[in-house]
Amino acid sequence: MFLLVLCLIEPGAVFGKRTPWYLSGALLAAISFYLIGSPRTGIGVLLAYCFANIGQNMMTAPIVATLSDRVPHSNRGTVSAAYGGGITVGQAVGTFLGSLFIFQTGVGFFSAALMYIFAGLFAFILLPKEPRSDIKYEKEKLESVWKVIIKAFTPPFHAPDFWRAFICRTSLIVAYQMISAYQLYIIEDHLGQSRGNAGTIISIMSVITMIVSFAASITSGPFSDKIGRRKPVVISACALYALGIAMPWLIPSATGMFLFAGIAGLGYGIFMSVDQALNVDVLPNKDNAGKDLGFLNVASCAGQAIGSGITSSLVTFTSSYTPVFPVAIVITAIAAFSIVGIKGVK
Repeated sequence: MFLLVLCLIEPGAVFGKRTPWYLSGALLAAISFYLIGSPRTGIGVLLAYCFANIGQNMMTAPIVATLSDRVPHSNRGTVSAAYGGGITVGQAVGTFLGSLFIFQTGVGFFSAALMYIFAGLFAFILLPKEPRSDIKYEKEKLESVWKVIIKAFTPPFHAPDFWRAFICRTSLIVAYQMISAYQLYIIEDHLGQSRGNAGTIISIMSVITMIVSFAASITSGPFSDKIGRRKPVVISACALYALGIAMPWLIPSATGMFLFAGIAGLGYGIFMSVDQALNVDVLPNKDNAGKDLGFLNVASCAGQAIGSGITSSLVTFTSSYTPVFPVAIVITAIAAFSIVGIKGVK
């Protein structure tokens, strides 16, 4: 709490331009995730979820910006792999823990809140300290508040490679969310399993995903740095993910879901391990890394919302989960083709 008060008084002078955001974001995300399990109405859950996403992005955007601030191009794939690998392994562990709390959701949401607090504190302790922004950025203090706000919310319009990377990330997150967010319902309704069996299947899937994602994170990032190329690695990741999505479509059983966890998990792990390095490489202006990477973070939030909306719409209109898989494969193909068009990065 003391750290938050310091941030509110004069955040840049105390901690620099990145730290106050991820500290306050961690607190907002923690409170919001705890509240998701408390409301008894759909509107209450929706509001809590929206604020949780705001807090989450307040954390991730400034932390990712340190890739541009501090990491040379030759090592970005390796550092990106650590970040992306942490995300994919964390998602797998979160899914596993969620399966354990399937009948105790309140405890699960409280655990998630604690993890956000720990994440913010760990980042503050482990990341190198920033220079005071009131010393390094004295020029910006002379600008009017409205000019600063307009600049902060203006995306890099004349940067085609940036927007191709944006489309790739959005598309793959959409496809990922279409399946992963509905795993429980796919297993119950599409495969005809009971709630208890579904929890067991999801826990096994999460372990499989965690293992392959960890393998992807320790190999794909360094490999990308070694060959000096990002695009082939990301395109291969999209291909693996599309193949994984096809498994429960072609094999509608627990085996198909396990194959999805292994193949799609590997593809998604590779993508997340190299994607951040690619995003930093396509930035049009390194001085605006935090702002521009914030717009790329919108791709993650938008992808999650759009993916869930597409799946729910398809199921509503068709009364089946079968169409979800081919649609997700097509969207994954869009992600791959958008990367092919990037010209400024190999």
